[in-house]
Amino acid sequence: MKAASRVGVFGLLGSGNLGNDGSLEAVLGYLRAEHPDAAVDALCGGPEAVAARYGIPATRLHWYRGEYRTASRAGAIAAKGLGKLVDAVRTAAWVRRHDVVIVPGMGVLEATLPLRPWGFPYALFLLCASGRLLHTPVALVGVGAAPIGNRPTRALVRWSARLAAYRSYRDALSRDAMREMGVDTTRDEVYPDLAFALPVPPPDPSGLVCVGVMDFHGGNDDRARAEEIHRRYLDGMTRFVRALVEDSRPVRLLTGDACDAPAIAAILDAVDSPLVTAAEATSLADLMKETAAADTVVATRYHNLVCALKTGTPTLALSYAAKSDALMAQMGLGAYCHPALEVDADRLLKQFRALEERAAELRRTLSERNQDAARRLEDQFTALTAALFPMTDHALRENP
Repeated sequence: MKAASRVGVFGLLGSGNLGNDGSLEAVLGYLRAEHPDAAVDALCGGPEAVAARYGIPATRLHWYRGEYRTASRAGAIAAKGLGKLVDAVRTAAWVRRHDVVIVPGMGVLEATLPLRPWGFPYALFLLCASGRLLHTPVALVGVGAAPIGNRPTRALVRWSARLAAYRSYRDALSRDAMREMGVDTTRDEVYPDLAFALPVPPPDPSGLVCVGVMDFHGGNDDRARAEEIHRRYLDGMTRFVRALVEDSRPVRLLTGDACDAPAIAAILDAVDSPLVTAAEATSLADLMKETAAADTVVATRYHNLVCALKTGTPTLALSYAAKSDALMAQMGLGAYCHPALEVDADRLLKQFRALEERAAELRRTLSERNQDAARRLEDQFTALTAALFPMTDHALRENP
């Protein structure tokens, strides 16, 4: 393979999900440090945001701008259908212009939140199929995966993984899920989430409790009772925040996606206390600053948990998927998980107090686990270079 000088990055980037953008930032940091001569551009959900924030050219992922809105009128349905055909051509043309394409992290092989097969799963399949047909390696780097019940979604995800030239996962559960879906994972490795490669601010506990809130409606298989799940979750989180305020604890509400704003507003309205404020984070770096300043964190979104654990802050997870439980276990806090589907404010408060009692011990544990995560991510980037950039100047310098 020739030296890769044109590198594409792909995904729902720049669309308001801070975890997705954090994974991109980690990969861009790797590329700029190890392959500074590479020309990088993106095919992504929010090209304007990606271009402005990261200084790389970016193209819109979907031709039809209403791709993720429900289509009920005949014109919108027809436009969506036409968009699928146009996207096949656009994706192939974009892939052809690159030597390598990287999908940086994200849960691209899972459907733990509501997901339609002809949305992103179809887009990922187009990418991986184009890469195979045009001999452009597509690398799924540190991605998340999970068992998928919906047959069309499962088929698209399975074939995307099979067609990729390189795969690594952010936890063993993801690799196991792909193996169960019929993908040969013999050569696939597991590394920590890419966000653990990002720089971290020093801890600065200030008495705050950070509470990460999500616009949670259950998973892809819970659509029939989505509103009931949402009401139960929001009621439990509101009662928990109110209990903290009654103990005179200052609370900082966090999100991880632009869509979480209504949940934050609902809690602020219901509790109505000067002790409760909302962070205005626009990146994982902002979230890490918030969690580094907290005594403890209670959070739902996966990358809220990553940020808190990365900063060494004792953390309690409101788990909505097995990936959260796996992450907490990896970092030595497996006992501090609570189901997001059944938030019990009284039990959650009891778990929170138990977490605080062991805060000093848990900070030491997190320090050790973070050092190990950093070492393993160095191995990830070394493996990625060997797989995708074997003839770079960097390799020549290392082996004169």
